[in-house]
Amino acid sequence: MIYCGIDWAEKTHAVALVDDSGQLLAKRNITDDSTGYKILLDLLVEYGDTEENPIPVAIETSRGLLVAVLRVGKRQVFAINPMAAARYRDRHSVSRKKSDPGDALVLANILRTDMHAHRRLPDDTDLARAIAVLARAQQNSLWNRQQLANQLRLLLREYYPAALDAFAKWTNGLCRPEARELLKTAPTPAQAARLTRSQIIAALKRSGRKRGIEADAERLREALRGDWARQLPLVEDALGKQMLALLLQLDAACTAADDLAQAVEEAFPQHPDADVILSFPGLGVQLGARVLAEIGDDHTRFADARGLKAYAGSSPITRASGKQSSITRRRVKNDRLNHASYLWAFAALTASPGAKAHYRRRRDECGDWHASALRNLFNRLVGQLYHCIQAHEPFDEALAFPAPVEVPTATAA
Repeated sequence: MIYCGIDWAEKTHAVALVDDSGQLLAKRNITDDSTGYKILLDLLVEYGDTEENPIPVAIETSRGLLVAVLRVGKRQVFAINPMAAARYRDRHSVSRKKSDPGDALVLANILRTDMHAHRRLPDDTDLARAIAVLARAQQNSLWNRQQLANQLRLLLREYYPAALDAFAKWTNGLCRPEARELLKTAPTPAQAARLTRSQIIAALKRSGRKRGIEADAERLREALRGDWARQLPLVEDALGKQMLALLLQLDAACTAADDLAQAVEEAFPQHPDADVILSFPGLGVQLGARVLAEIGDDHTRFADARGLKAYAGSSPITRASGKQSSITRRRVKNDRLNHASYLWAFAALTASPGAKAHYRRRRDECGDWHASALRNLFNRLVGQLYHCIQAHEPFDEALAFPAPVEVPTATAA
């Protein structure tokens, strides 16, 4: 067996090949372009790489053009966690020295000694990979939108609290098109106080509002004319210009989030596993796409439900030494899937009577806190998801949360 390790970098990559005995057979530095990729593939062929028996490769990333080139065909590509690679490096040197060729050699030796202990990249379909790109991008856009909305809210508190009071009635107020349009129309409290009822109505119509315009216009007019403390005029105008610049970024973030959400809604229902995922309580198109993006559609990726639970971070971890033992939550996990799990379990409380009963039992009988009870609920749901996807069966409430069997009590004779 020949094993290949690649130390990934921005411009050049260090490549090392070793045999079963750990002897270094070849090392190269390749560029991150088509010429470099051809040199790498030719080097692998030189040492026995074939289409039927490709040389396995270890690398510290799971995405990028280099990984896409290596994943063509039957080749096994292992994405080694950089923290794990650092621990292996310490096995061979106590001086803490580090170099790119040395890291490539360490990665190759990881496969030589412990390939069975590492999980290769899954053989997901092209559609699943495309959904993963869209779902992660949409999630990133939501995080970016919220970050910009928080910055805008902090700025408005400094000089424009009337706007915050006016939009407080709306859920996620600053991200709504009505709020953004009104801020563009009146970027300062002085301009807001001079807004007429017809100007507010026109701004609401420009934002796309169709109903309840008259009542909201009167409420907004009174709120914007409220008695609030004010900055000096020149300072207020400067802060208004700063707010407009930040508002442009928020507009772009809101548009990006909406466009990516539409792309996810078009792509996700086309996947064969979409109907199974959407049958679960608490999972809609967006959240279901995030779950599929992280677990993939390679049904051989996880040997059993326990592996998926550990990957999602829902199953606890036990630390035992001698007579001491502790059970804690898992910290090394897929953070995106774990974030989706909290939303999934929370939404399932209102969509599934069995999920709500399980949550209440964990709270009342086991004494779990809210987050711990939700994590336990998700641990159960993800196990059921694994079974349903493997068998391609929809979620069944009666099987997932069967009613407890009442044991009859003996009566006195």
